[in-house]
Amino acid sequence: MSQLVNTLSHVFAIVELRRKIFFTLAIFAAYRLFAHIPLAGVNTGQLKDLFAQNQFLSLLDIFSGGTLANFSIMALGLAPYINASIILQLLTLVIPKLEALSKEGEAGREQINQYTRLLTLPLAVVQAIGVLFLLNSQSLLIRFQLPTLIVSVVILVTGTVIAMWLGELITLYGIGNGISMLILAGIVARLPVSFAQTLFTSQAETIFNLIMIIGIAVLVIAGIVVMDVAVRKVPIHYARRVRGSRLLGGQSTFLPLRLNQAGVIPIIFAVSLVLVPSIVGRVLTNLPNPTLASLGASLVAAFSPQSVVYNLIYFGLVVCFTYFYTAVVFDPQKIADEIKKNGGFIPGIRPGKATADHLSYIITRITLLGALFLGVIAIMPSIVQGITGVTALTIGGTGILIVVSVILETSKQVEAMLVMRNYDSFLD
Repeated sequence: MSQLVNTLSHVFAIVELRRKIFFTLAIFAAYRLFAHIPLAGVNTGQLKDLFAQNQFLSLLDIFSGGTLANFSIMALGLAPYINASIILQLLTLVIPKLEALSKEGEAGREQINQYTRLLTLPLAVVQAIGVLFLLNSQSLLIRFQLPTLIVSVVILVTGTVIAMWLGELITLYGIGNGISMLILAGIVARLPVSFAQTLFTSQAETIFNLIMIIGIAVLVIAGIVVMDVAVRKVPIHYARRVRGSRLLGGQSTFLPLRLNQAGVIPIIFAVSLVLVPSIVGRVLTNLPNPTLASLGASLVAAFSPQSVVYNLIYFGLVVCFTYFYTAVVFDPQKIADEIKKNGGFIPGIRPGKATADHLSYIITRITLLGALFLGVIAIMPSIVQGITGVTALTIGGTGILIVVSVILETSKQVEAMLVMRNYDSFLD
């Protein structure tokens, strides 16, 4: 406890860090303010009742930060932006021009980010129209006319653009990854409600269920922390070099490779995709065509949070996105070139391509463990729900997974800033 207080005192003693933290909190406040401005023409009372009775919609609501239950002007949240990011990263693997841009450093990444922003707009329009038609099918819209539809779509798309802008402001001037931090803010705002519903629902009558809920939460938190700090140490030796009258090198160190290089991003990506079939199915079920309505009902049943299909696909997407994102953020060839340029080598491995292949082999093996762990943790609440019957546990478990991961990543960034600050002070 004293160490935590000491760390916080150091953080707030540094003007730059203090400014970043307060800026991030101000963005959180603005985001939550927008999240409570309801869209005109929606029967919010009936909508909240519908969300309270439907676990799938409750799962959507917690990832939107509560913006769906009251259908605020930011009801779409960051989902269109996340989907656009997934599409662009997949296209990077198959379009040579995008692949070349991704290797051009900061300038190339900024150009890809610009493409992502542009793709977000049409995706937000399509999603806004789909959500409004879904609400109308449930008789939740007071008026459903073309002018009202156009204005509502413009407002919802504008809300997504504002959320995207706020996230980028946090990334540039605040603490942590802006998109992840806004998702964190939304989930944290909804976790007390979810936890209260779990405790007071009629399904949580026994002491065993309450103990199970607390035990799963503790295991999820402990497991994420352990996996986050776990690294595979690759030994690096540096050859002795003579520069003038000085003898350099000769040291031995190690390259720490995290078991989960991708962090929380695979969970966010997987959730964004695994919920799409259910959304499409709910739209189709209300169409007059019997074939499409039957197809929609099948999709809704197959991709409900309790179904085996949903959990298997969710698990598979988490594993796949963990490997995919690791391949994006970890470049073995670049690291091998840096080691070679500084006169280093891995014992028993030749510098250059052999080192890159060795690092690629190691990261593939350790990422499997990290990916499987993330996948199991993601579907574990659904498994426990089948045993205890506590429906709110799925929401809480997934929320805790993202919250803990984002907090750990942000704390590491703050620690890095503290180390850099102390290093600069030492040089001064």
